[in-house]
Amino acid sequence: MTNDHHELNTDLCLRIAVNTQAMDWTESAGGHVLRKRVHLSGPAESGQVTSIVRYMAGAHFPAHDHPQGEEILVLDGVFSDEHGDWPAGTYLLNPEGFRHSPFSRTGCTLWVKLRQYPGADRRHLAVHSNDLTWATTDDGRVARKLLYSQQPYPDHTRLERWDSPSTRGELAFAKGAEVFVLDGGFEDEFGRHPRHSWLRIPAGGSVKPTGGESCEVYIKEGGFAYLR
Repeated sequence: MTNDHHELNTDLCLRIAVNTQAMDWTESAGGHVLRKRVHLSGPAESGQVTSIVRYMAGAHFPAHDHPQGEEILVLDGVFSDEHGDWPAGTYLLNPEGFRHSPFSRTGCTLWVKLRQYPGADRRHLAVHSNDLTWATTDDGRVARKLLYSQQPYPDHTRLERWDSPSTRGELAFAKGAEVFVLDGGFEDEFGRHPRHSWLRIPAGGSVKPTGGESCEVYIKEGGFAYLR
């Protein structure tokens, strides 16, 4: 491997939990944009990466493409590009061939996944998740909002709201999953996972909340097929 190749949390056989609140922000090459990386495979500035990104007020990037796609969930503030202004709660799927010049006038924080969505026929999505209706399961323990699913691709992404995490029951992931805590927090046999914690569950693994407060989580399944 060259000196520019990096590996961070790339072993998909491991269960990983990262409390990003305990991490320091690091500067990006573009300046005025900070980040906390939880997964990286490849060159520092062009590899496959999952991270929390913070745009300072007035920050911007020059026009660029997104090989193998990009996913963004706006956590706070307003994220913008020439295609629109995207407030907190907006979910964006920018597929291969998409080009933009992102910026933020007042600052924002994003959940970002790069180079994990290959496929030229994927749809471009801009979903205002706050306007979606929660669909409650029959037992009333879980409320869900679907963010992305497109055949024949195996990956799909949703939000879940757990009003009482300890009654959520066990979530089994035959093909593995990623869980990101958007608000609140929960506990399991491995510890406490507060707001902005990221978990990656290996294939055949599960999450079984044992306690915690009301929380909202992002869950992505089927994405391991594209992880290096």
